[in-house]
Amino acid sequence: MGSLTVRNLSEEIKRRLRLRAAASGRSMEEEVRLLLAEGAADAPDGAQSGARPAQRSAKPAATATTRQILLIIAGGIAAYKSLDLIRRLRERRYAVRVVMTKAAQEFVTPLSVGAIAGEKPFTDLFDQASEFDVGHIRLARDNDLIVVAPATADLMAKMANGHADDLATAVLLATNRKILLAPAMNPAMWSNKATQRNLKTLIADGVLTVGPNAGEMAESGETGLGRMAEPLEIVAAIENYFAGSPSAADTAEPAHKPLAGKHVVITAGPTHEPIDPVRYIANRSSGKQGYAIASAAAAAGATVTLVSGPVALPDPPGVKTVRVQTARAMLLAVQAALPANVGIFAAAVADWRTAGDVVQKLKKDASGPPKLSLVENPDILATVSKLKTKRPQLVVGFAAETEKVIEHAKAKLKRKGCDWIVANDVSAEGGAMGGDDNAVHLITAGGVESWPSQSKEDVARQLVARIAVALNGGSR
Repeated sequence: MGSLTVRNLSEEIKRRLRLRAAASGRSMEEEVRLLLAEGAADAPDGAQSGARPAQRSAKPAATATTRQILLIIAGGIAAYKSLDLIRRLRERRYAVRVVMTKAAQEFVTPLSVGAIAGEKPFTDLFDQASEFDVGHIRLARDNDLIVVAPATADLMAKMANGHADDLATAVLLATNRKILLAPAMNPAMWSNKATQRNLKTLIADGVLTVGPNAGEMAESGETGLGRMAEPLEIVAAIENYFAGSPSAADTAEPAHKPLAGKHVVITAGPTHEPIDPVRYIANRSSGKQGYAIASAAAAAGATVTLVSGPVALPDPPGVKTVRVQTARAMLLAVQAALPANVGIFAAAVADWRTAGDVVQKLKKDASGPPKLSLVENPDILATVSKLKTKRPQLVVGFAAETEKVIEHAKAKLKRKGCDWIVANDVSAEGGAMGGDDNAVHLITAGGVESWPSQSKEDVARQLVARIAVALNGGSR
């Protein structure tokens, strides 16, 4: 009998063979041989094939409705967390295939990974059992999302520069699927200009990120930003991505929504504080970041109330939007929306308003500019943070700064009494105010996480993923 080939089969038959082979831990060629042997054994003429069919795997085969995750494990000490990540994904009914770099196998064994994943991991670009059908291209395409955890500085550098010298990098270069990175490395490596340059390139190419977090490193005495995001944080980021992204199969079951059953109240945009009937005190806030957070929270399954100042943005779908003009009206709308599980105060509320109401337009005359008497507006963030009843479980404030961003944000966290502060640089050089991108620092009781510059939508997804983890018992 001639050598076996599947190249002339239809794409649908090849797809089914790949899923069946992956579920049983065999190559496609082995699966074809098994099917032929079984068919010959069951032939009506009773002819015996002489081949004993292999025992079927007890693991259920992946179906067209299963989300397919390809997990790439790179060589870092955080690789041990990937074992828990696989378990968490399988608990949520994801099908997980794994690619391990050579360095990753120095930290965790293929045997351990295979036992938890339910199938043998892929480790070799030149594996004859898988490459007869161009296996690295198949791995690059037959999935709904590629997750790299941990993503080391070395692997990120190779990705940014288009290297393909092993199975992992070949898959990453050949894929047309979305990639989610969970960086993990020493803080000095993370802050190195080369790593940050590579990160910016990858984000510009559309790669998603989750983490890294701040904390102690494996090395004695080393601490800072570089810890890989916890497995539940990565799972939340994956589910948040799928919540806003259709499956490769139209019949796919909806992904688990990490904020299902939660109520989130969000403020966004500026406030307009009248000086007279035609003039007002305001700022340059566009509302884009708050609206992006509202959309991301709704996609994650939350019931969302968005209290918005005057902006030129449409109401996010699936969100209850309450439009207001002034700080006092915004506070009343927020209080009316409580109770809530989470309060996110992204609005750039005017600190002051004029004392009293001016019913007629102020006229310019020879007496010079009018003297405006200002009074302080209510502090919405502090008011909600210090509530005795109806205080949200998690209160997140925003700090728009032009200098000493982290220092001022830390002081604001303490002064306001909230749980987290999201701080950003809104100076003209930063470009966040009114722009489409944002570079933020998340200040919590545990430290400071500096996130890379990315779209406001990606900031929103990352923030919502962190919130989901916190609400489910993760670190705050």
